[in-house]
Amino acid sequence: MGARSVFTGCRRMVLTSLHRRERRYDSTMATLQQEEVEETEWERARPYSEVPGPKPLPFVGNTWRFVPFIGNYSIEEIDRVSRNLYHQYGRVVKLAGLLGRPDMLFLYDADEIERVFRNEELMPHRPSMPSLNYYKHVHRKDFFGDNAGVIAVHGEKWYNFRTKVQQAMLQPRTAKLYIKPIEETAVAFVERARKLRDENLEVPEDFLNEIHKWSLESIARVALDIRLGCLDDHVSSSNSETQTLIDAVTTFFSNVGVLELKFPFWKIFSTPTWRKYIGALDTITDITMKHITTALERLQSRGPVQIDNDSSLLQRVLALDPDPKTACILALDMFLVGIDTTSTAVASIMYQLSQHPEKQEILYNEIHKVLPTRDTPLTAQRIEQLSYLKACIKETLRMYPVVIGNGRCMTRDTVVAGYQIPKGTQVVFQHYVISNLEHYFSQADQFLPERWLKLCSRNKREQTQHPFASLPFGYGRRMCLGRRFADLEIQTVIAKMIQTFRIEYHHEKLQYRIHPMYTPDGPLTFRLIERD
Repeated sequence: MGARSVFTGCRRMVLTSLHRRERRYDSTMATLQQEEVEETEWERARPYSEVPGPKPLPFVGNTWRFVPFIGNYSIEEIDRVSRNLYHQYGRVVKLAGLLGRPDMLFLYDADEIERVFRNEELMPHRPSMPSLNYYKHVHRKDFFGDNAGVIAVHGEKWYNFRTKVQQAMLQPRTAKLYIKPIEETAVAFVERARKLRDENLEVPEDFLNEIHKWSLESIARVALDIRLGCLDDHVSSSNSETQTLIDAVTTFFSNVGVLELKFPFWKIFSTPTWRKYIGALDTITDITMKHITTALERLQSRGPVQIDNDSSLLQRVLALDPDPKTACILALDMFLVGIDTTSTAVASIMYQLSQHPEKQEILYNEIHKVLPTRDTPLTAQRIEQLSYLKACIKETLRMYPVVIGNGRCMTRDTVVAGYQIPKGTQVVFQHYVISNLEHYFSQADQFLPERWLKLCSRNKREQTQHPFASLPFGYGRRMCLGRRFADLEIQTVIAKMIQTFRIEYHHEKLQYRIHPMYTPDGPLTFRLIERD
């Protein structure tokens, strides 16, 4: 029996070795075949020089187009610029000759966008943000070091950090732990809105700032497990730390476009814009770190971190990496990019519902059915039943995505839309234009949440939307890391607002502008009428 066992064991080892060699051989052959296909495709593709687009001028390239009074491209109206480029040049447009920056390739084809995403490597590069990259890796290198988070970070540093935190961030059960505190924050916002109304039941012109406060409070509950009190009455003071943080985030976003798209004078000398930008980032870092340090001290005072089903995001991150710096940088990135984006989405959804009262009433009826009283608590099961709510959110972000485009920086020579696109080119996916094209969405200019429901009114399956025609949170390995929390925050606050108020808007119709997110341009003086 012993000899037979030895023989059987040796036989298994030999077979295992042969199988491994076969797999390596198959993998090698597949790689070689893929390389041959790519090489053939490259040879057949049209040269990069033939990609259509506005012609750069000698010495100044296309940068002059963004210069005030001289150029015809406005950063605040880049949505219109993008739309015009599509109508003038087609599904792929090259914007070359941007001083201090690589060429940009605007892509308006959902199939090609899918192709780029499907073929991306393990560590894809998003289009660079030189200003934020400089802040993290040069100006504040003493603070960030090699652990700079996920925003404006690439390569192994980005991959190592995201690997540490994505399990905690992207697990559905982690987000569900925050339903109660996020609901409490939404209820506080509703009460704040009720108090702010004037004799005509209208909220003040700076109501967007109140939505910013709600967003900051929600993120603090998620990232730090603390209550900042952003919606308390005393926070109305312009000198409060909360307002200082919100102002700093707004300053960051309003200046980053200038630093990134216009001539980078900041690389030569310290410009006023650069000083405001750096000052805002320092403020965000310092205030955030103050709260993070307090949260960590409170958590660590309880003893060793132990994970169970009720463990918070902060606890889960510390369990994955005991270095508190990881939790600090993650919270900082969430504050940096989560406040304006989430609050702008909520403002836009409320505005669209005010412009489409019939849709708002359908939504109210759904909410009333799932949450029959204002004391009915939100649960994961009840949120799942709010399908029309989710459809209203999706439809708003289709027509008016908070970030009108994202993209990838090519790390190797690639064929895109039949053209040879060289390594280093920034391919920008123009989601705002794509998601408003009739080619991808019938009646694209109409606010129709019903298009996102699984069944249409005639009880037949609606035509499937192209999965890459509307990507408000991005896609792939560099998809928004806080998506699950943002979804939950938006769904909760909209549900509570519609449950409590009928939202109306009785002023001149607002246009959308990049300011700094893609948002209705003007005072959001909603009229909030209490529902019975």
